[in-house]
Amino acid sequence: MKMKMFFCSLLVVLGGDVLLACSLKNYTLYVERHECGHCMAINTTMCSGMCYTQDTNVRGFVGKRFLIQKGCMHHSLVYHSAKMPGCPVDIDPLFFYPVVRQCRCTKCNTTKNECVYNPKHTPSKCSEHLLAD
Repeated sequence: MKMKMFFCSLLVVLGGDVLLACSLKNYTLYVERHECGHCMAINTTMCSGMCYTQDTNVRGFVGKRFLIQKGCMHHSLVYHSAKMPGCPVDIDPLFFYPVVRQCRCTKCNTTKNECVYNPKHTPSKCSEHLLAD
């Protein structure tokens, strides 16, 4: 029984990276070009999961020491290319999309990343008129 309690306590202590599971997730990215009359579903990867965050109610000298805010961010990212089918000759069919290779819990760099979830910008599937084709 004591051994079981020890392992449970250890998992709680290490839980920032183990239990909260900031990791790669499969993601379908929908890309459409009205000029080409097509919509493509691209399978890629992204980071998803929760990271350990702590904010203290203590103000003053100790307040900032106990402020730990981390997000599940990409650590390694590459771009792949794909061609949109059916594009006219004067339209470049090539586009690039991100593929995350590694994730980690870290402070969000607001100069490079969107750090706040904004439900107004949730990616949608293809436009209805392109789906009908």
